Amino acid sequence: MTGIASRLQTTARKALRVTGFVGFTGVMIPLYVARDRLAREGKRSAVRDRWLRRWSGTLLRLFAVQVTVEEAGSAPRTPAGGRLVVSNHRSAIDVGILLQHFGGHMVSRADLAGWPVVGAAARSVETVFVDRSSTMSGASTIRAIRDLLRKGETVLLFPEGTTFSGDDVRPFQAGAFIATLKTQASIVPVGIAYASGSDAAFVGESFPAHLARMAGGKPTHVAVHVGEPIEVTPKSHAAELAERARVAVQGLVALARKDADAQDVSPS
Repeated sequence: MTGIASRLQTTARKALRVTGFVGFTGVMIPLYVARDRLAREGKRSAVRDRWLRRWSGTLLRLFAVQVTVEEAGSAPRTPAGGRLVVSNHRSAIDVGILLQHFGGHMVSRADLAGWPVVGAAARSVETVFVDRSSTMSGASTIRAIRDLLRKGETVLLFPEGTTFSGDDVRPFQAGAFIATLKTQASIVPVGIAYASGSDAAFVGESFPAHLARMAGGKPTHVAVHVGEPIEVTPKSHAAELAERARVAVQGLVALARKDADAQDVSPS
């Protein structure tokens, strides 16, 4: 009976969370779009970020994702200029974590624009879409990131290019770092680690399958470490910035790993 009760509990939890995700996102999109149209031009970014934090924070709580953040003392919480936030990428949850903490614009794979519910949400908040197989798309993405940084916006990027399991940070693609040159933007490295055994990795499955699996799971603890900004100077080179950022992220992942595994997350 215990096994049956456990399966029923998991099924109910999964249904509640998936329904909540779809319903809450579906309601938030038209409300945000209406509010965005009423906002003055200089206030649109602030309006977007408030809604993004509300959306992502609610979904993190719905999925019982418990996030702790450690931030370097001089990392700019409210930057005066643009910033490129770069992180390792392990789960779809990463997106909600970065949006909840930083706001800003995500850089995402192009096919996400066509996903049900998620695609509409991403388009409504001006996500930058990139087709990594297309040189033309890559160049257009660099221009879009550069323009956002010049406006003082925050851009969120996973420079590994896709999701991986484990703590090893793969080489960063240098394209987006080209956009930081001559923009006076800063690069903010972030390391993310999930508690061992959380099974949060988004690898080798479709997004609906990943969503359903995470929806049925127990509370997940995530540790996030935000590092010191990397200064972009007139003498900077994109490849050198990409490697410096990767090394910084790898170090932050190691710190986050210690924090993630030190947490005692009680099962629900």
